[in-house]
Amino acid sequence: MKTKHEMMSYSLEEVRAAYISYLQTQGLRQNTINTSKSDAFYLWKKRSKDLFWSVIYSSDFEDLGKDVLLKTLRQYSKGDVDRNVNGYMVHLRYFRRFLASESAIDIPTIAAKPEAKAKRKPRKMKQHLPDPCVEQVEQYLKQWDELEDYHLQEDALDKLFFELCPENKDISDVLLKVSTLNDFYSTHIFKVFPMAKHIVAIDIDERLKAGDVSLVGDIQKGSGNKRNYYSFATKYCSHHQPLDFPIYDSYVDKVLCYYQKRDEFFTFNALDLKNYERFKIILLAFRSFYGLEDYNLKEIDKYIWLLGKEYFQKNYY
Repeated sequence: MKTKHEMMSYSLEEVRAAYISYLQTQGLRQNTINTSKSDAFYLWKKRSKDLFWSVIYSSDFEDLGKDVLLKTLRQYSKGDVDRNVNGYMVHLRYFRRFLASESAIDIPTIAAKPEAKAKRKPRKMKQHLPDPCVEQVEQYLKQWDELEDYHLQEDALDKLFFELCPENKDISDVLLKVSTLNDFYSTHIFKVFPMAKHIVAIDIDERLKAGDVSLVGDIQKGSGNKRNYYSFATKYCSHHQPLDFPIYDSYVDKVLCYYQKRDEFFTFNALDLKNYERFKIILLAFRSFYGLEDYNLKEIDKYIWLLGKEYFQKNYY
């Protein structure tokens, strides 16, 4: 078992990647794995890395963990705190078992983050968007939680993708997911059956679990016509594995291009955003440049999308 000091030297992504690999060897349902890889790190994301590790390594783990979780949930959650705290404690216990396992001995280091340029004086822009920071992210995530239609729509999709139809082997299951996603997001797939048939044919489940970003490219041109369903493909993968597959959207495109032009947070052109592997690297560079590493890619998705919707909606059509 590694020491607390050694474990704290790793990033959230590195620890999470090793934890997910461990969970996949424990015979758990995929829905449980998807929940645990997020909820186990709730304190890290909402409070701090140091507090998370202090709780995990505490000799009074059960009492301290529950106390800290209750205070955090009361601050950030609108649900039944007394009931929900038990669920979060379950996933913290899973994580402590992981630390005691061989899986925690060799945590793989994720690819080095693109080196960000030194911050400089921003260019003057016609449109003025606020500087990305923790306060801005928290503001937009709170706004997302308060938008009932978006929140309930996402809850419905989570139930469909995680509980009712988690796999992609049965054409009826896939057809249901493609149709619902197409309707909720208006992805303009006019014939959903060819797309659903294609997804079943290319056998995507293991590639989804592995976070294989090349899968997006294999899905996006599979509907049997010349149209490119890139945005749909990112959404379909993301709703299976939201922490591994960020969503491409026109609002996200506009926001990333805006900050690249204003702050030069990373070197890319607009066409790079249509290459999914490159798109994910750009998004990670954005998160790193502005010091937002405590937020996962799903949370960054929500933040950037709402920011883009607020500032670019007038020009959207």
